[in-house]
Amino acid sequence: MLTRFEPISDFDRLSSELFGALSRRAMSMPIDAYRHEDQWVVKVDLPGVDPSTIDLTVDRSVLRIDAVRDWRPGEGDRVLAAERPRGAFRRQLVLSEDIDTTSIRADYNDGVLTVVLPVAETAKPKKVMIATGAKAGPRAAQETEQQAA
Repeated sequence: MLTRFEPISDFDRLSSELFGALSRRAMSMPIDAYRHEDQWVVKVDLPGVDPSTIDLTVDRSVLRIDAVRDWRPGEGDRVLAAERPRGAFRRQLVLSEDIDTTSIRADYNDGVLTVVLPVAETAKPKKVMIATGAKAGPRAAQETEQQAA
């Protein structure tokens, strides 16, 4: 068999294989994050992960997601391709101070981990009453508070 040496195309192929493997490893835990009403929702793709290997930890303002995807060929198996990333994976998300870390919920279904991060009560918008006319000023604010109570 005759093999041709083409330095440019060979370099492109090798670098794409190398950097492709690195990017697949880094992107093995892709996420979507969005705000829905008074909570943030983070969806993490973890297909083929055993739910018992998923670990969700909050330490101060860092949410850490650890998971393990493991597969080994059985005895007598002849592997033709092994492209799916496997091993231990970790993703860290820095949370804002506006998150109520004591009320975080998580659910794993159909290969997707959904983490719900509620917005803290202190971070939610509040309605401010406006005094008008002769009652304006600090005394009016006290009277408004007394009336509300």
